[in-house]
Amino acid sequence: MKVILIEDVKGTGKKGEVVEVSAGYAQNFLFKRKLAVEASSQAMNELKNQQASKQHKIDLDMQAARENVAKVNGKTVKIHAKAGTGGRLFGSVTAKEIAEEMGKQYGVQVDKRKIELAGDIKSFGTFRAVVKFYTGITAECSIEVVEG
Repeated sequence: MKVILIEDVKGTGKKGEVVEVSAGYAQNFLFKRKLAVEASSQAMNELKNQQASKQHKIDLDMQAARENVAKVNGKTVKIHAKAGTGGRLFGSVTAKEIAEEMGKQYGVQVDKRKIELAGDIKSFGTFRAVVKFYTGITAECSIEVVEG
């Protein structure tokens, strides 16, 4: 009997897969626990539509990521910071501050956890940062810390 799994079932398959199982296993275990539905033509169409919808969302996210890369790649983000004697900053410039400045200067919303820095920024100067927008889609930009 062919069934479509609604949840991951150990030893049988993952969610969304169409698998062949015995009729007794399907009736007495999978259907009773609402882990699967029978693979009727209507259920197959619904599964196909769900997969197409998921793929469409992924395509839209990738397109948005590519647009953001075009806006930020190779650009310089200026950050104003206060410093004490000797040019050392009070604290350091964090990924959160960089993300906020990217939003203000280029209109690109970035999660602070997606910004990779080589090290802590504790002085004035220019530093490199890598921004991960999506799996495999990254942008490199410069972070310029100036007194202000």
